[in-house]
Amino acid sequence: MIGAGTSHKKKLGSYPSLSSVFSITLALFAIGVFGALVIYSKELEKIIKETVRVQIYLNHKITPEVKLKIEKELYAKNIVSQSKNAIQFISKEEAEKQFISETGENFKEFLGENPLRDAYLVRISEEWQSKEKLALLKNDIEKIPGVFQVYYKENLIESINQNITRIGLVIMSMVALLLIVVVLLINNTLRLALYSQRFIIRSMQLVGAKKWFIQRPFLFRASLHGMLSGVLASALLIGLLAYASQRIEELKLIQNNERLLLLMASLLLVGIIVAVVSSYLAVNKYLKLSLDELY
Repeated sequence: MIGAGTSHKKKLGSYPSLSSVFSITLALFAIGVFGALVIYSKELEKIIKETVRVQIYLNHKITPEVKLKIEKELYAKNIVSQSKNAIQFISKEEAEKQFISETGENFKEFLGENPLRDAYLVRISEEWQSKEKLALLKNDIEKIPGVFQVYYKENLIESINQNITRIGLVIMSMVALLLIVVVLLINNTLRLALYSQRFIIRSMQLVGAKKWFIQRPFLFRASLHGMLSGVLASALLIGLLAYASQRIEELKLIQNNERLLLLMASLLLVGIIVAVVSSYLAVNKYLKLSLDELY
């Protein structure tokens, strides 16, 4: 009866592999969620900045050759975004139709002519979207022959830049804090797990085993657990993102698969490195303790 009652008890010195992997997986999954949030926010920032356009109004009655020369000069200045349709030509006839459709008023009825101008709508590359650089850009473009005026919404662009900077700082601060918490959590989890192995470590030490020989199996097991936890955390993250994309279809527009794959590889690497380093420090600690301190 005693044998039957004790056969189901946990063996002395057994390593809690399941609880360790579970704890590390949850910690890595948490950092993965925040990492994905950073990636999505960066893609959203990129899309928002690509909507920033500079309007370049042209002189009346200029030839198609001059218009083509202006467009070539804009590309030559390396200020144009790499996105599709970065430079869009709007004729004054198209502008007239758009104005009438939006306002319902036909200014030709009382002006007798179309006062609007041909224009280029130019998407400016991100590095040129500061207040100072846009001012320099405006002066530079207005010197091109055939250009009448350059216009952009200065307050809107400045507001976008300020809000993006604030949001970025908040998110990065949260990720940095969470990363510290995750490292400490994984470290404490493995230290507690190795606590049950302290007498096995001492036994190996007493029979003359070398330090590296004692450390090797624990470090190998830690690397396997870290790798498995990274894989499980990545799988959970994929499932969460797939579910979120089904519920919110707009997320697909700001999804960067390359960066997400890099994030998952990082989870795998972080899991292995933190698990191995934590196990190394814990084993070293127990190797240095006296027998009384082990108890």
